[in-house]
Amino acid sequence: MSNLYQHYLWKMYLSRNIDIDLLKWKNDKAGKPLLLRGARQVGKSTAVRQLATQFEYFLEVNFEEQKTVNSLFEGDLDPKELCESLSILFNTPIIPGKTLLFFDEIQSCIPAISSLRFFYEKYPELHVIAAGSLLEFALSEIPSFGVGRIRSLFIYPLSFDEFLRAIGESLLVDGKNKASVEKPLPEPLHLKLLGLLKRFLMLGGMPEVVAHYAEFRDFNACGQILDDLIISFRDDFAKYKKLVPPLRIAEVFDAVVRQSGGKFVYSKAATEANNKQVKEALDLLVMSGLVIPVTHTSANGLPLGAGVNIKKQKMLVLDTGIFQRILGLKASEILFEQDFDVINKGAIAEQYCGLELLKSASPYKQERLYYWHREALNSNAEVDYVIQKGQEIIPLEVKSGTKGSMQSLYLFLKEKQRDYGVRFSNEIYSTVENVQIWPLYAVSDFNKL
Repeated sequence: MSNLYQHYLWKMYLSRNIDIDLLKWKNDKAGKPLLLRGARQVGKSTAVRQLATQFEYFLEVNFEEQKTVNSLFEGDLDPKELCESLSILFNTPIIPGKTLLFFDEIQSCIPAISSLRFFYEKYPELHVIAAGSLLEFALSEIPSFGVGRIRSLFIYPLSFDEFLRAIGESLLVDGKNKASVEKPLPEPLHLKLLGLLKRFLMLGGMPEVVAHYAEFRDFNACGQILDDLIISFRDDFAKYKKLVPPLRIAEVFDAVVRQSGGKFVYSKAATEANNKQVKEALDLLVMSGLVIPVTHTSANGLPLGAGVNIKKQKMLVLDTGIFQRILGLKASEILFEQDFDVINKGAIAEQYCGLELLKSASPYKQERLYYWHREALNSNAEVDYVIQKGQEIIPLEVKSGTKGSMQSLYLFLKEKQRDYGVRFSNEIYSTVENVQIWPLYAVSDFNKL
């Protein structure tokens, strides 16, 4: 790989948290190929190309663009023979320890997905990574293709910390990460972070959007990029599954945006579809990574997933930038308003909180999000998120402004006999009775404790 190309990648690349995991895999390779999983346009391929700068040779095979390569995987899947053919075809040496072999858009070649297990069994010394858009649909056809033989890494759009580093605020990130209830940030830094958080809520974390903002600081241009991404996502609906009309998928996707912040109601999602048809479209959106479910849990014990009610779910959109663009929020209202009720239109802060919980979790497993809701006569109560830390169950609420009785939070703590809860808001760190107050910009900091 030329020094000029390495310099280009270094200059243009946005540092990601996943880089640490990729580098660790390179240096401590245990023989398992990596499978990068996540929605389209979240930076999977770019992260691999950045890792490639650490290798002497890099061979990228794109099964969607280079369809003639697919025929190599139709016969014997012996990895060494495959590599010999690929090396000749692409005129690139494939040498264990020196070459990174990258299978991109691997969903377009099902046999190539199946071949990954043989790289682990017969050629474990070679570094192999695979990725693809709409990959989950292909994996659903071969659910046991690589149990115990493939290592998955789940990737999402940029987190708030990654956004801050991208725009040159690394020192602010370091200071934020050190703050706590016992040692809050000085008010000027707190206010600066709140201002930057508002920008992040509007821009979101899609790499193309963040990269453009980092270089040009042009909100209008970033909005156009978001529009382009939304169009490309909608175009993909036709690829999801031939049995589900793309227009129905689009209608359900729009319903997810409209119903944000509350329980998803199937009967309100599509005009000419029954609940079963809506569910099928919604399941496809979840598989694509565009929609993320938050499932009700009784929270009576661990694991939280043991007490779920899948009939009660809220839905998040993959990215707050995409969410706000579809919802039609005005950037001026978010950026220049001090009233958090206005800033939280469409429950955008609640969306952000759930996404940050996912982004700051371990990338080696697909985390699930839960909430708690009690329906009773004259006594409805809801906690936005419920998480597990060690053997503790902790309720999390996202509150508007600096006010709020937190009745649902207190009710949960009393009913479930839990020691403490957390409220995320635009307040500075503090404690009220057995509730810790954390600023919204510190969701990831709390989740990493």
